[in-house]
Amino acid sequence: MVTEPPDRAELYRSAFDLIIKQSQDVRLHAERGREFLYRPGQLLTIGEELDRVLRKLAQKAIPVERGRDFAGMARLILPRNPDDIPDIVRLLRDPQQWPSERVPFVQPHHVTVGHGGNMHGHTIRPPGVADPLDDPALDDPRGRGVAVGVVDTGISATAASDHPVWLGSGFTAHPDQVDAAYDHADVFALGGGHGTFVAGLVRQAAPGARIEPARALLPTGLGDEEMLAAAIASFGGRQAHVVNISTGCFTQDDVASEPVRRALAALDQDVVVVASAGNQGTTRPCWPAALPGVTSVAALAEERDGSRGPACYSNHGHWVRACAVGNRTSTYLKGRWELPGAPAEVFDNWAYWLGTSFAAAHVSGRIAGTMTAQGLTAPQARDKLLAASEHFPGYGVLID
Repeated sequence: MVTEPPDRAELYRSAFDLIIKQSQDVRLHAERGREFLYRPGQLLTIGEELDRVLRKLAQKAIPVERGRDFAGMARLILPRNPDDIPDIVRLLRDPQQWPSERVPFVQPHHVTVGHGGNMHGHTIRPPGVADPLDDPALDDPRGRGVAVGVVDTGISATAASDHPVWLGSGFTAHPDQVDAAYDHADVFALGGGHGTFVAGLVRQAAPGARIEPARALLPTGLGDEEMLAAAIASFGGRQAHVVNISTGCFTQDDVASEPVRRALAALDQDVVVVASAGNQGTTRPCWPAALPGVTSVAALAEERDGSRGPACYSNHGHWVRACAVGNRTSTYLKGRWELPGAPAEVFDNWAYWLGTSFAAAHVSGRIAGTMTAQGLTAPQARDKLLAASEHFPGYGVLID
């Protein structure tokens, strides 16, 4: 049973908007239909273009300092122009600034968001209190021997004791990949518990799979391209057959995120990457889901009578490859949700949530389960699941 006062969705989004407004290191470019979040004062380019970009900035009398590079990107700090990054990127992308020259690659340092909630676009609900799920069968072989990377907020430090059957021996604990989860005391941060919820969904579809967490989001549900690229790169040094990414970003002019593209390109070719399409209810590409080779997942809404249809919040389009139900119950934490203007809700290890995050987690679990059930590699299992026809225009193949 789910407790969901009708106004909590709008309050949830307002709380996210307030975090952004009050943050010193996040800015919103609010151009209608072209919105994105970015780090103020940070401009990214690639090493091959660095000298040309520095010369052009000097010609425009824009002071610049060198920042710490990451994921093959050169980071420039513009101390006097922290809020002008979108305008400076547009200037540097203008062919008229480069007569008889190739336009260099430049981009903002984009901020990412978790896809169990949403800040700019369709209003989506926070988690609701849910009844416990029945334990999985201990001899269920689905996913056994398969490692699924979960790029998210991390997993709660108490996940193994809170959910001994679901998660107790099902994930590798890394001290630097723990989800802090709480804003204060036992009150959840807006993204707290997201990674634990996702891990439980993977294990529902593949109870024998091992979860390898990689933290790319803060408990607020916010991250950036540097954090995401580092989380992806961590699977270059540890085993993962499938990597689930339930986060992403919009970008300036919808240009693909170069640091994330580079991080994914460095993974072994046998690793399958699954990414949520995002919750803004638009056809705009969300990255990394829209990158070639990524299994991008949209969400369906399952009604009480069992009927299913495209979820109104789900991003969709030609770049989406699969869809699955996005409203699900999964493993959570103990604590309270407090939104100004709404009564507090008390959670006891289980929650009901909706978003493309959770559709993607199910697909990752199904790939892992198919691998063991049919003796396939991760790419073979993915291709087998995606062999059907499109379920609904712009939503890809249905994966139950």
